[in-house]
Order: sequence, then structure tokens, then C-alpha cells
Amino acid sequence: MGELRPTQQAANFNDRRGAEILAAGRWLHPEHREATGRFASGLRCILAATAGDALNKVVSYSNLSTRRLAIGNLTLAEAILLMLAWSTAQEPARAAFGDRITVSGSQFTAGADRIWINGANTPWHVWNEFGGQFDPGWWDNHLRQLHENGINATRVWISCNGEVGININSAGQVSGCTPAFWTNLDSLFQIARQRQVYIKATLISFDHFSNSHQHYLGWRHMLTDSGNIDSLVTNYVVPFAIRYRDNPWLWSIDLCNEPDWIYENEKCGRIPWEWIQTYVARAAAAIHANSQILVTVDVCMGPKYTARPPGSNIVSDQALQARVRGDARARLDFDSPHYYDWEHVLRGNPFYQTPAAYGLETNKPIVIGECPAKGTANHTVAEDYEAACTNGWQGVMAWTSNGVDSNGGLSDLTPATRALRDKHKRLVFPGEPGATPGHSSDSH
Repeated sequence: MGELRPTQQAANFNDRRGAEILAAGRWLHPEHREATGRFASGLRCILAATAGDALNKVVSYSNLSTRRLAIGNLTLAEAILLMLAWSTAQEPARAAFGDRITVSGSQFTAGADRIWINGANTPWHVWNEFGGQFDPGWWDNHLRQLHENGINATRVWISCNGEVGININSAGQVSGCTPAFWTNLDSLFQIARQRQVYIKATLISFDHFSNSHQHYLGWRHMLTDSGNIDSLVTNYVVPFAIRYRDNPWLWSIDLCNEPDWIYENEKCGRIPWEWIQTYVARAAAAIHANSQILVTVDVCMGPKYTARPPGSNIVSDQALQARVRGDARARLDFDSPHYYDWEHVLRGNPFYQTPAAYGLETNKPIVIGECPAKGTANHTVAEDYEAACTNGWQGVMAWTSNGVDSNGGLSDLTPATRALRDKHKRLVFPGEPGATPGHSSDSH
């Protein structure tokens, strides 16, 4: 047969030592032996933190001078692997907080477990900071504070008004984004992973179209030309989705903050809904074609523009797919209306009624995407969050965690997010220690 190549020698060695590990594992419970077999076959990856604990257990019963153990003919390292396989089989695997968030009917799940968005808005630290004056230290500290206070997700404006980071000319053609823009976002999503806070990324806002900044006409030209919309999707939306699609901490993309004002306000151009729908439809289809990231649009006035029949829903599957020749990927995965007390005249306070009573379609999860961090009229913010959870909303994201205006900040918000975390731990941080079934109210 000739001399064995190094890779063949290694394979034979692994097979032989795997057999010895299996033999040594015969004293284990059948469930533990199964885990040992998986490990010996090279099908299991062990975390370093677990390895340290197992090493202490093994060393206390071993003779390090010979570097051998009294379990068969195993080396110390192989015995550690055996111990690790045994420890991982003691309880069934379960979803961990940090799995990708997906949709299951009208609820969210992280892995196999339901998750409720105990959230906030952290729209910006510095206006237009990605590609501008991004401060990673501030974001690291702030996301740490969010997690410690029970906040599992926050909404971040990736571009505040389009003046920094995105390359767009006066004709409305988007050619891409600056290197600094991507570098700063790389840092943000790494921080989100480390601090364990899910990010809802808002790509553009009505502010892009407002005559309050220098290049607003370019953005209006973008939204009112089919080819220019394609340039935005091709050179901004898709690269964003592809770049971060493997990071589960990017749980969703909000295609536009409060597009209602683009349609209603003269200072934002009063652009017809048909153009806005075209952008949303093409962007949603492109994101779904390239990733598993959830897609939404944060419409401000839910009962006015996302109502169930006989009302009108300008971002329904039917309305969006009509703009892209029936492409089923042109859809929103969940709805995310906003609520402030001036909206009470539309249909009351949503926190204290179900989404259906509020007049919305209920075939998807619905998150209250903005609301005052100080609470709604005659209610504390803690009452608002708990009522939303009780009434079937799938999350709340108060404005804001960092006090960008008079609606409140972290000190106003955290009594609500801590209380909800403490009462519904398995919904807020599913799979974490202490997040075990036990609250009947968690079944809402």
C-alpha cells in the first residue's frame, strides 16, 4: 500500500483513540455514552469555559507525573474530552439567548424558545455617526448597561439623514458607502455580539427627504425614480444584509423610520405611497433573497396606515407584492407601529388593548417600535410594558435609552425593563440560567 501520508496517519490514530474513548465510556449512562460517541467521532465542539471546569475535575483524580489516567489507556487530554462529553449529556440541549430571532405565527422565537422584545431605541449617540464621529467606547458601555437592565434589543439608526456614509449624487443615484461607514458598523455589531443586545437596524428615515439639510433633493430623486431605487437597494441595502447576515445579533432591518411623514409633510416632499411601497418591496425582497434577517418598516401611525380591512394597510403583503410582479419575498416579517399620546385620537392607547382591538392585522408579530420612555398619559412606563406583554404585543421599544430628547432616557426606562425581565425571565433571556418555565402569564 505504500507509506501512509500524514493525514492518513492522523485519521488512523483518531479512529484508534476514538475506539479507546468509546471503550472507556462503557461505564457511562446510555445517554452519556451517546454524547461520548459523538465526541469521539469528532462531531462535537467544546467551549473553553467548560474545558477549564472539566480540567479541574480530572486533575484532582489523576497522576500528572505520568500524564496518564486510570481510565483505560487514555492520555490526560483524552480523559478531559471524555469528561466534557459526559458533562454535556447531563441535560438536553436548549436554545440559548443569542440564537437568531425568527417568526413563529404571531410571536418571535430565539432558537426553539419564545422571546419577547424587552427593548429600547438608541437611535444615535452622535447624529450620522457611522462614517462620522463614531465612538465605540460609548456604545460598548451603553450596550452593557442595556443588557444589565434587562433590555434584550435596541433600535439603531444606521443613517440619520444621509449626509454621511452613503454615496449619493444630486441625481439620486447611490454608488455605495464609505469605508469608514462599514468599519464603524463592523465595530457596532461586534459590540452587540459581545454585550448580547439584539440590534434592529433602521436604514433610512423621513429625515433623508426633509429640506432641513443640504442634499435632500438627491434623496427625493432617489425615491421617485425606479432605477435610482434599484441603486439604493443594490449598493446599500444588499451589501448591508450580506455583510452582517451571519451575525444573529442583527435581528431585524427597519427599512425606513416613519415613512408616513414622507407622504404627509410638505417639508419631506409629499411623495406618493406608490414610490415608498416600491422601495420597501424591492428592498424586502432583496434582503429575503440574501439572508434570514427579519424585515419591517416602522410606520408611525399604525391604525391609519397599517389597519386591517376595511381599513388600508399600505405595507401589506398584497400591496408590496403588487409593486414587484407578485414576488412573495416582498413582505414584512412583523409590524412595528409607534405610539405617542397625540395619537390617542386615532384609536386610543394601544398598550391597554390587544393589537386586534387597536385595528391592526394580527397575522404577524407586532412590536410597539417607539413610545415615550417616561410612559404614556396617566401610566408609568412599567405599566405600559407589562400591559403590552399581557395584551399580546410582542415587544416594546421605548424612545430612548440615551435621552436624545424630552421623551426620557435610561433612568426613566429601566424600572420597566427590569421589572419585566424579573417577572418574565424566560421570555426576555430565553435559555439563560434562571430562565426556566414557571409563569403562566408567559404563554400570552
